[in-house]
Amino acid sequence: MVDPTSDLGENISEEDAPACATCGATILDSPRHRVITWIDDGQVQSAHFCDDNCRMDWDGDA
Repeated sequence: MVDPTSDLGENISEEDAPACATCGATILDSPRHRVITWIDDGQVQSAHFCDDNCRMDWDGDA
């Protein structure tokens, strides 16, 4: 898993790149990439998205 606070646009291989939580596309060098984080049962969780549309499709929150 890639650290969500890292510079994901630099020197990331396709194998290490995150996948969109909605459509499953590999996210490489995308300025539209979105990440959300939350705490669930004391654990930090995160989800990556290709763009705002996939982000909205995931749970509808802006």
